[in-house]
Amino acid sequence: MSAVAQFDLLVIGSGPAGQKAAIQGAKAGQRVAMIEREPGIGGACVYRGTIPSKTLRETALQLERLKRSAAVFEFRLRQDAAVSVLMHRMDEVVKAHAAYMSEQLARNGVSRFHGRARFLSDRLVEMLSVDGAKQRFTAETIVIATGSRPRAPRDIVIDHENILDSDSILSMIYLPRTLTVLGGGVVASEYASIFSLLGVEVTMIDRAERPVQFLDREIVGKFVQSFERQGGRYCGRQTVTDVRWDGVSQVVTTLADGRRITSDKLLVALGRQPNLEDLNLRAAGLALTEKGTLAVNAYCQTVVPHIYAVGDAIGPPGLASCAMEQGRRAVCHALGLPVSSMPETIPLGVYTIPEMASVGLDEAAATKQHGAPMVGRARFDEVARGQISGICDGLLKIVADPAGERLLGVQIVGEGATELIHLGQMALQNGTKIDAFVESIFNFPTLAEAYRVAALDIMGQRCKRAGQALQT
Repeated sequence: MSAVAQFDLLVIGSGPAGQKAAIQGAKAGQRVAMIEREPGIGGACVYRGTIPSKTLRETALQLERLKRSAAVFEFRLRQDAAVSVLMHRMDEVVKAHAAYMSEQLARNGVSRFHGRARFLSDRLVEMLSVDGAKQRFTAETIVIATGSRPRAPRDIVIDHENILDSDSILSMIYLPRTLTVLGGGVVASEYASIFSLLGVEVTMIDRAERPVQFLDREIVGKFVQSFERQGGRYCGRQTVTDVRWDGVSQVVTTLADGRRITSDKLLVALGRQPNLEDLNLRAAGLALTEKGTLAVNAYCQTVVPHIYAVGDAIGPPGLASCAMEQGRRAVCHALGLPVSSMPETIPLGVYTIPEMASVGLDEAAATKQHGAPMVGRARFDEVARGQISGICDGLLKIVADPAGERLLGVQIVGEGATELIHLGQMALQNGTKIDAFVESIFNFPTLAEAYRVAALDIMGQRCKRAGQALQT
């Protein structure tokens, strides 16, 4: 065994959180090492999660645009369309992203190692390489950024051929005619809407009344309407008692009420669990919470002061954007660099079709905290850009305080929602008043103009309320 390699900062995992932690450390002049168990860098985000699913999503949107142009093009998707053909751009995107990340790490002098890491003590980490060789590392600061994997229920056998999880769903050779999706969270909703738009008959099954419950009820209602208009079906308040492959051609899902739903394929999307079991955390003085995550303070510091944990290792919100910031903040805190508290207004983006996004309080939360908020609405079919682009199933909601003056939150459903939400985020962080959206000049035609329409809606409600007050 070689001598112990000494570094200032050791990052375990190369996903979004690990990358930002390593780059921040390197830019601060630290000697940084990164251990990744996969051959490439980027984690599940690049190879099995965000980038592959969004690549397929983009293909679905392009096909939908062609369908809208039926008067010009005679177009239909072949029934035997191969998934690999629909994702022909994925390899290019993954290679380009991996090359960029590799170059960035190399440019900043980060030393990369390929193997599985485990703690031998709170400062000593051993890496097992694919060839069986072992190498030991020590560092002043250690960041755990090992990501997560799909949660596998004990009572469902995932064979990755007929019953799949979110890591294997895109390994299908051909598009199925029918697909059952178990779950109502982000991953389930995204894949369900993507495959539905590709012409697959999709049935979502979940125990909750509606999918993506943490988002505004009205926004999610619009999404479900659009999903079902495409031919999808959401079965809420259902308990699954059995899932099995019939051995011939169908996956059979049995519900508690006795109903049986058959489909060519089934996707299990019931959340994710952190990759922490193999780290031998006990040797470092760490223990998992009941949820299987690591407990940290506001700076992602564990109970062992020089060990930090970021991203999926610490649980929700499970967003790549938040994980990146956690990695950066963790290292800044470890090095004594200036770091503010985590912003309260974190934008949420769900890449369903249509997209959903949220920042700040939704209508229900504002009602609970402030009484009776004023809510301004703008439908995308009310703005010229929505009409021109055929994006007519969108809705932007501005939630204001009961006086209709102070912005409390923004919720959006519709294509472009995950981009549009950033305008609401900046307004919220800077205490922008509702009237400012009306006084601002928006490019015409744009979807951002919906902010002005929604603000005018609130101003109209204010005037109406003031008029009623004068009459009384």
